[in-house]
Parts: sequence; C-alpha cells; structure tokens
Amino acid sequence: MSTAISPLAPKSYPKMPVVEGVRIATGAAGIKYKGRTDVLLMTFEEGTAAAGVFTRSKCPSAPVEWCRRNLPGGKARILVVNSGNANAFTGRKGHEATTLTAAAAARAAGCAEDEVFLASTGVIGEPLDAGRFTHLLGDLAKQAETGLWLEAAEAIMTTDTYPKVATAKVKIGEAEVVINGIAKGAGMIAPDMATMLSFIATDAPIAAPVLQMLLAKGVGPTFNSVTVDSDTSTSDTLMLFATGAALKRGAPVISDPRDPRLGQFKRALNRVLKSLALQVVRDGEGARKQVEVTVTGAKSARSAKLIALAIANSPLVKTAIAGEDANWGRVVMAVGKAGEPAERDRLSIWFGDIRVAYEGERDPGYSEDLSSAYMKGDEIAVRVDLGLGRGKATVWTCDLTKEYVAINGDYRS
Repeated sequence: MSTAISPLAPKSYPKMPVVEGVRIATGAAGIKYKGRTDVLLMTFEEGTAAAGVFTRSKCPSAPVEWCRRNLPGGKARILVVNSGNANAFTGRKGHEATTLTAAAAARAAGCAEDEVFLASTGVIGEPLDAGRFTHLLGDLAKQAETGLWLEAAEAIMTTDTYPKVATAKVKIGEAEVVINGIAKGAGMIAPDMATMLSFIATDAPIAAPVLQMLLAKGVGPTFNSVTVDSDTSTSDTLMLFATGAALKRGAPVISDPRDPRLGQFKRALNRVLKSLALQVVRDGEGARKQVEVTVTGAKSARSAKLIALAIANSPLVKTAIAGEDANWGRVVMAVGKAGEPAERDRLSIWFGDIRVAYEGERDPGYSEDLSSAYMKGDEIAVRVDLGLGRGKATVWTCDLTKEYVAINGDYRS
C-alpha cells in the first residue's frame, strides 16, 4: 500500500448508516502488510439474497471460482475477504486454501458452505496460507458490529491510498432503505467486469434474480466504463447482498424485475456503483488527474465505447495529459487504431469546452494558451465527435505518471 495519499482523494467521507442485517469485523493476519488490517468478515442474517459479477479473465482466481459455484443458490450468510495475496494461479494449493477458508467461515456463521462467499486480492502466483487467518474467523464473527464500513474498506486495500465507500437512501413503497458499498482498486484496472473488489449491501427485500439483473445492468456504465491501465485482474469480484430487513418496516418484497417500485432503487444503486468506480479511477496508481473520455457521433454505442477505451487506454494520451499537453494528435492516433468506423475529415476533438480540432485538421480558432491553462486542472474532459451516427459512450481513466512505474516495479518487494 502506498504511503502518500492520492491528491484526488475525497476531502471527507460520507457517514455510513447501518444496513440492518449486516455485521462487520476486520482483523490483522500479517498476510503481506504489517501493522494494518488485512482480513474482512461480513455476516448476513438468514434469508439474505446474493448477486455477483466476476472477472472475464481466462485465468480466474480460486475465490472467484468458489463464488461462481455458490452464486446460483442466491443466498449468503458470510463473506470473507483477504488482502495481500490474490490466491490466483496457485493450482491445487489455491483450491485447498478456499476450501479451508470456507469451512472455517461456515463454522463461524453457523451456515452451510454454499452460503459462504470469498474474495482475495494482492500478489498473483504466491500460495495463500489460509491458516494465517482462518483461526481468526470465529472470534471475528462474534465481535462483528453494524457500523464498521470505513474499516471494512481499509481492510481490503492493496496499493490503494485511501478507502472507498459510498451510500444512498431511497424509498421502496413507503419504506426507506439503505444501500452501502465499499471498493478497492488502484492498478490492474480495466473494464471486463471491473478489475477490483466491491461489496454492496442493502436492507431492501429484493429477490436474488432481480438483484442479479440490477447488478448486471448497473456495471455497464459504471465499473465497466473505468480503466487505469488496460489490465484486467484475475480476481475481479462485485457482489450485492440484500438482507430484506426493511420488510419489517413495511418495504414490499420485490420479486419481479419489471416492478415499477424498483425505479428509484435502481437509480440509487447505479449512483453508488458510479461513485465507487470513479473513486477507483481517482486512486489510480500514481494518478494526478481524472480523465473523462466521451465519444459521440459513432456508428453505434458499442463502437463509441471501443473508441473511447482506445483513447483512455493509450499510454501516449495518458502521458500527454500527465504532462499537461493538449496533444490532440495522440487522440487522433487512438481513434485511428481502434479498428472501428471513423473518417479522418469528419473528426472533431475538444479538451473541455475548447475545440482543438475540427473536420480533420487543427481548429482555426485554436489557442495554445487557453488549452495549456485548461490542462493544468485535475479533472480533464476529452470529447471526440466522429460525425458518422448517433452512437455515444463515456469512460473514465487517469493520467500515467512516473509513480505508476515506481509502484508496479516495486510491487512484490
């Protein structure tokens, strides 16, 4: 974990309300990091529904495989997360570690192993000694409290420089429900799920199939629209848990995804997802600037997103932004290499509100002074219009600095 906090870190954290039916505990097992917590345990009251979205990597971690096996049951009683070791590319030893952890977690929560969910984050390829923390789970489950959301976010950090939390309150019917979320991620962040860990809980009484639909749709414009370095992790896990405790306060059970009472909840959930996703971008390893890339006028929304990602993932674009250089030539390069429909002489490019290129050449009114002043900000917007159709997309990234190389060059040491 880096010691210097990102300049884009939040100035303050929201007060995280209680999500009835969720209890949290953290512990320090010394898996990799000394003098800090590295184990998170969350318990859920009986009847909690679960939904999840996971990495599309062809080399998934053992915990991802465990979660995929259990998810069809749609029920959760306990979540255990460790940081410092990803338990990925660890072969038979990796599966043994998840089996040991799940058995200890099931004992701690007094539940079946198919109601246990696991996640690990950290170094790939190093065997995880589950014995470092499985003996802690029983006591952690007994000590678990309702309010430790910020502590939960801190326990799952790796190269993150700050914990990431978000919250929302919304009504379902006449009853108010809470949505709380945490995330971790700073490097190896590219959309294909979300390259990070994130756990969201609500007290809303929503059935697992509906939760799954909400989550699967919600990741598109949020976690699957952020990239730090174009690298998709082995361990990406995003899970949503619904305890149903608001039923006692008069919230209706939602079992139909077309239920009109879901509208406000869906919008609030997407706000939480977007907040967490942008916090991950703003903590990109070595980042000094948040970058929003919008592509309009594409042949399709899919085409627009692929072009936006080509721009956002370009090391040349990202280093130009780090150097505060409005180098639209690098944006032109990224559009051209994306392999999507584009016509040079229809292309227009903006940095913020400043149009720097128009119809295939430098804008006649281009001002180097105005552009340079804009690039000094810590939030940069790049917009490209292709002039071909109605497809549009927005993705978020960060700049690429020397610190990114330093952090990743030293990661295993």
